Amino acid sequence: MIWPAHLNCSLSIKMEFEHKSRPLLPKEEYYKRVLRYAGFSLSLITVSLSIGVTGYHYTNSLSWLDSLVNASMILTGMGPVDALRNDGAKWFASFYSIFSGVIFLSTVAVFLTPIFHRFLHKFHLDDEEQRNRYKKENP
Repeated sequence: MIWPAHLNCSLSIKMEFEHKSRPLLPKEEYYKRVLRYAGFSLSLITVSLSIGVTGYHYTNSLSWLDSLVNASMILTGMGPVDALRNDGAKWFASFYSIFSGVIFLSTVAVFLTPIFHRFLHKFHLDDEEQRNRYKKENP
């Protein structure tokens, strides 16, 4: 389905980067970008953790705190704490573990994206500067 152009999405997050031909973003703007990506990463973790807490609470009849501990441990790759009491809990834990692995890696990638982009952009600008200096010195 094509998203209608006249509808505005209020949850849109500006995640654009400057082209390699553009100058390096000022530090203040760069820090704002890092905070924006960190916020998005935190929201991914929060939603994922909420799914896990709710799932463990209702499928394994755990208290909310025990559900939080189990979901947190699975989300970070440490493994479950409490035993799974029924087949429904085992099915949920299986799918949540796979989901958590993908989400954890994706969140790390999202968080590191602006840092990695700035490194590559600066490296490209330095490389371009050296090439221009060489051309001036060796016509």
